[in-house]
Formats: sequence, structure tokens, C-alpha cells
Amino acid sequence: MGAEEAAMEQEKLASRNPRTIPITETQFLSWKRQKDAEASAKRDETARKRADDIASGAVQMNGRELFLHQPWVFDNSQY
Repeated sequence: MGAEEAAMEQEKLASRNPRTIPITETQFLSWKRQKDAEASAKRDETARKRADDIASGAVQMNGRELFLHQPWVFDNSQY
């Protein structure tokens, strides 16, 4: 009966939105890898642009970036 219930549930879902097309697990994984690659490329491009802007002085650094690029600012040995 589990298979029959699953088939009926799938029919209900298909009847709500007839334009949906079921996909296989391999199709989903392929799509997921593609989306992850695109997101990673976008994130890398953003990080590279931010690093270039920091190097040129076009943007203000946050605390972490300041600590990484100019650690002497945080030197408390004088006090």
C-alpha cells in the first residue's frame, strides 16, 4: 500500500501544477553542482574585487582586514 499512496500523492502534486516535470537524482545533482560552481565563482570574483579595492585604497577596511593587512596598528607593546 505504500507504493499506491506514494503514487496518489504524486498525482495530487502533479494536478496542482501541471507544468512541473519530475527530475531524476542525477539531473538534480548535475544542477546542484552547476549552481554551486556558479556561486563559488561569484564569491571568488567578489573577494578578488574587494582585495583589489583594498589594495588601491578605494574602500575602507573592516577590522579583520585591517588586522590581516596592517597588524602593527594593533600592537599594544608600547603601553
